[in-house]
Amino acid sequence: MTKYNAATDTQLLDLLKSGNRCAYAELYQRYFGILYVHARKRLKNTQEAEDVVQEIFVDLWSGAQSINIHTSLSNYLITCTRNKILNLISRTGFQEKYKISLAVTEKFESQTDHLVRARQLSALIAKEIECLPPKMKRVFLMSRSEHLTYIEIAKDLNITEQSVRSHVKNALKVLRFRLGLFFYIVLYFIK
Repeated sequence: MTKYNAATDTQLLDLLKSGNRCAYAELYQRYFGILYVHARKRLKNTQEAEDVVQEIFVDLWSGAQSINIHTSLSNYLITCTRNKILNLISRTGFQEKYKISLAVTEKFESQTDHLVRARQLSALIAKEIECLPPKMKRVFLMSRSEHLTYIEIAKDLNITEQSVRSHVKNALKVLRFRLGLFFYIVLYFIK
C-alpha cells in the first residue's frame, strides 16, 4: 500500500482506469476529507455533504475508463463536487417550490370542498325549513334570517312574545329531529 501513497494523482488515475482498487482506495483516502469539507461548507448539512462526496467517488469508479482530465485531479474533483452541489440545490429548490405549489393546491381544494359541503348543508336546511308550518316558518325565519328579537317579531305579527318563543322552540325541535344533532349545532351557529 505504501507504493500507492507515494504515487502521483496521474499515476493513480492511470491505475484506476485499468480497474485497480488500491489506486481507487488511495484516491478516496486523499480526497474524501477535502471534498467533504468543501461540500459541508456549501450545503451546511452533514448527510447531504457526505452523500455528494460518495456520489463523486461512485462516478469516479464507474466512469474511470472514460475520464479525460485536462487539469489536475484535485481541480477536477472540486469541480465535480461543486456541480453536484449545484444540482442538489436546484433540485431541492424545485422540490420546495413544488411542495409549496402542492400545499396551495391542497388548501384551495380543501376550501372548495368545504364550500361545496356548506352549500349542500344550507340547501338541506332550507328545504327542511320550507317544510315547517307557515306561521312557525315565518317566526323562525324572522328570528334567524332577519335577526329580529322576539319582542320585534311579536309586535310585527301581533302575537305574544311567548308564542314567538314557542314557535322558535318547536321549529328547532323539528329541525333537530329531521337533520340530526350535528346539523342542529351547525344551524345554531349559522344564525
